[in-house]
Amino acid sequence: MSETPAIQVTGLEKEYRDGVLFKKRFQALRGIDLEVPRGEVFGLLGPNGAGKTTLIKILLGIVRRTGGDAWLLGLPAGSKLARRRIGYLPENLTFPSHHTALSALRLYGRLSFVPEETIRRRSDELIELVGLKGREREHVRRYSKGMRQRLGLAQALLHDPELLIMDEPTDGLDPLGRSQIRQLIHLLKDQGKTIFLNSHILQEVELVCDRVAILVGGEVRGVGTPMELMEQFHAKSRTRVRAEVSGDEAAVGRVASQFDGAVGRLPDGRYEVKVTAETQADVDCLVDTIRQGGLSLHALERSRMTLEEVFLTAVAQPSDTSSSVVEATVVAEPLEETV
Repeated sequence: MSETPAIQVTGLEKEYRDGVLFKKRFQALRGIDLEVPRGEVFGLLGPNGAGKTTLIKILLGIVRRTGGDAWLLGLPAGSKLARRRIGYLPENLTFPSHHTALSALRLYGRLSFVPEETIRRRSDELIELVGLKGREREHVRRYSKGMRQRLGLAQALLHDPELLIMDEPTDGLDPLGRSQIRQLIHLLKDQGKTIFLNSHILQEVELVCDRVAILVGGEVRGVGTPMELMEQFHAKSRTRVRAEVSGDEAAVGRVASQFDGAVGRLPDGRYEVKVTAETQADVDCLVDTIRQGGLSLHALERSRMTLEEVFLTAVAQPSDTSSSVVEATVVAEPLEETV
């Protein structure tokens, strides 16, 4: 496997402009640096307007960048050679309603210059792989959104790409369908493929991705494994601590009161004390206070931050950059550039 990253982005910028006399500028991407090694499942997270779609469009060559560089598989992003080696599943892929799954795959295969023999062979394999076996001759207009999503994944894989870019791959799928897509992503990874996906379902990202980037306001706020991101943002959030104790009820109440916590009675006669802590020193102080109160400590649990909490913490961080400025000009430019 080549050591060249599957995706390499350095100083990537994109500025949109709108207006005639007083042109408004919006900085969608602000000098992004990002690297995705080959064979990795990489997730992209961010709120609406964070720049996720702009980044994907630049990687695909649909939108021109304003500054910086972007490379796919060692080739310039948007080049014909790069596009032939990647597969793309858009969020809302639509198929002509008169097509069946088989005829739709044949159409997209021809558009991608896939040989007819390869189209026939790969279509049968992929139809079964994405769970549409037995429905391949039905018209697409009868498909549910989830079924169309499965067919979209099949078309993205038809030419056996090295890199697969997926925009909301589990959108519209039921729990069983999402599980099947996760299994398929793991299978593709085992085959040496790189998957770059954008999803708003944080639990899905946490289950399937090796590493994650959080994009906010056109800036990368954090990159790493879910565990690394949790550690990175842990200092910026409170830790929930749950202690199981036994002893005098009044002493339990004093402990909880000292830490602004809550007390609950457990079925076995023990008490549950729930508090929040800023640092490890606070946790140590809680344990010392429990023991000094003559209470027995049976269990102590610290809740791990979820990826959702990491995401919300990252989004809440202030940015020093403003979202837009106004300049005087008489030259018109479309809000979005396409090639």
